[in-house]
Amino acid sequence: MSDPTRSSVAGLNAFARNVHSQSGEDGILERALELLPTRDQWAVEFGAWDGKYFSNTFHLVKSRDYQAVLIECDARRFKALEAHCREYPRCLPLRALVGFGAEDNLDVVLGGTPLPNDFDLLSIDIDGNDYHVWEACRAHRPKVVIIEYNPTIPTAVDFVQPRDPAVNQGTSLRALARLGKSKGYELIATTRLNAVFVDQRYFPAYGIADNSPEALRADESAVTYLFNGYDGTVFVRGYGKMGWHGLPYHESRLQQLPRWLRQYPKHYSRWKRPLAKLYRSLRKRRLL
Repeated sequence: MSDPTRSSVAGLNAFARNVHSQSGEDGILERALELLPTRDQWAVEFGAWDGKYFSNTFHLVKSRDYQAVLIECDARRFKALEAHCREYPRCLPLRALVGFGAEDNLDVVLGGTPLPNDFDLLSIDIDGNDYHVWEACRAHRPKVVIIEYNPTIPTAVDFVQPRDPAVNQGTSLRALARLGKSKGYELIATTRLNAVFVDQRYFPAYGIADNSPEALRADESAVTYLFNGYDGTVFVRGYGKMGWHGLPYHESRLQQLPRWLRQYPKHYSRWKRPLAKLYRSLRKRRLL
C-alpha cells in the first residue's frame, strides 16, 4: 500500500536520496519499485557510462540483487563498463547506439537479451533524443521509466527537439508527460534532471492526487525567465545563463529597442510616434 502521508502531495519526491545517483533518484526509484505488486529484478540503463557514474541502476544492482542490461556506445566508457560488469556479473554490458529507427530502436537492441518484456525499470539518459527513443520503444513495456528532461525549460512549455541523432537539445518535462500518457504511463516524481513514470495499471498504488508536471516539479532552479517592462526594457531573471556552456545571458545584448524608444508607448511624444512605428516596421521586416 502507498504511504499517503509522504507520497500524495508531491509524488515520491519525499523519498529522494543519493547513493550513486545525481539528484535523489536512488531513493525515489527504490520506493517506486517497492510499491509495484510484482517485480522481476531486471533493469535497463543507457547511456550507462561506466555503470557507476551518476547511475540510476547501480544501487539496485549492488544492494537490491537486481540484474541489469547496461548500454553504452562510447568506446572508452564501454571499456570501463565491461570492467564494472566483471565485478558485478549480474550486469550485462552492451555496446550500442540506441536510436529510434527500425534497425536501432530499443526493442531491437534488447531483442537478444534474456530480459522480460515487462521488466521493472528503464533508465534513459542520452542528452537529446530521449523523447524519440522512448516513443519508439513498443515491444518492451517496463513498469517504471526514468527519463531525462531539459531542466532549463519552464514547466509550462511543451518542447521536443527535432528527431535527429545529430541534435542535442532535449525535451521539456511537459512534453514527456504528454508522451507518457499517450503510452499509458503516469508521472509519479521528478528530480532536477529526471522524470519518473509508472505503468498506469499500477498508478493507484502510489496515492497521488495530482500528478501534473506543475504539482510534481519542485525544482526550477535551472530555468531562466525573459520578460519585458511596459516601456519595452527586456529583463533576465532566474538562473541567468546557459546550462551546459556556462555563458550568461546579458540583458544589454537582448534589448529590442534603442534606449531612446524604451518608454511606455502612450507616453511617446508626437515626433516619437512615427519614428517608433517606422522602427517596428523595419525590425519586423528584419531590415534592422
